[in-house]
Amino acid sequence: MKVIITGGAGFIGSHLCDRFLADGHTVVCVDNMITGAHANIEHLKSNARFQLLDHDISKPLEINGAIDFIFHFASPASPIDYLKLPIQTLKVGSLGTLNALGMAKAKKAKFFLASTSEVYGDPQVHPQKESYWGHVNPVGPRGVYDEAKRFAEALVMAYHRTHGVDTRIIRIFNTYGPRMRMQDGRAIPAFITQALKNEPISAFGDGSQTRSFGYIDDLVEGIVRLSRSSYHEPVNIGNPEEYTILQLAEKIIEFTKSKSRVEFHPLPQDDPKQRCPDITVAKRELKWEPKIKLTEGLRPTIEWFAKQMGVSVPG
Repeated sequence: MKVIITGGAGFIGSHLCDRFLADGHTVVCVDNMITGAHANIEHLKSNARFQLLDHDISKPLEINGAIDFIFHFASPASPIDYLKLPIQTLKVGSLGTLNALGMAKAKKAKFFLASTSEVYGDPQVHPQKESYWGHVNPVGPRGVYDEAKRFAEALVMAYHRTHGVDTRIIRIFNTYGPRMRMQDGRAIPAFITQALKNEPISAFGDGSQTRSFGYIDDLVEGIVRLSRSSYHEPVNIGNPEEYTILQLAEKIIEFTKSKSRVEFHPLPQDDPKQRCPDITVAKRELKWEPKIKLTEGLRPTIEWFAKQMGVSVPG
């Protein structure tokens, strides 16, 4: 296949580029590097089946020749990014999705939207099923990301129902692994970098809020399986193994043998108290469930961060 991956130089997108190239496909990575990084795809640039286009998908894009599949993964995805880039986040969720869908329609290509568990907002249902409509503050600071993704989902389903575009929607829950940015702002990269420096670990609230952490390899496998299916409704992909933020911090301190102590800070506005996927649909439709536990995935992630920082992990 010839595959377009918007946001292909980002954390998840670059791993997706790796997978599709390994499976023998041709990959066009579209990224304006607003949160992506050349370092994530440097190892691919010598591959004849890989092409990088420096482009903002919020603006129209024309690609010559046939296209088989478009994976729309472009968007700032961490709170630190979308709070700093609110307009760009709204644009890539709306105009970017519209441009990518228009290309899929014109090329008769399949289309895959990377949505997010953030569409559930601060959920009042636990764990979150795809049938849950969410509890989102549309005018709060996080609304720029939440509503951009909710609009993108509505747009994808409209193109599917109205124009017959062959679409998929994945709702990605917290994912971690090598190539996350140290300044990402999310819990795992923040805690690891602080622990490796023996600095206080910044937990928000009282640390009792929960998250479910899925390793990047499990996510990529879920994406590939959904792309090969004929299922058009949204699908949760995440690890239902639930941890409190405090448990996560303690685990990272243990694995890094850090002298860090947890320091508590005020909870940001609209920060979800619980986040855990119901993966019944993924199990049924994709025969998928995560294989890598947090205790297994943290080790290579910590090693990757330590290498970027030029420090060693105590044995």
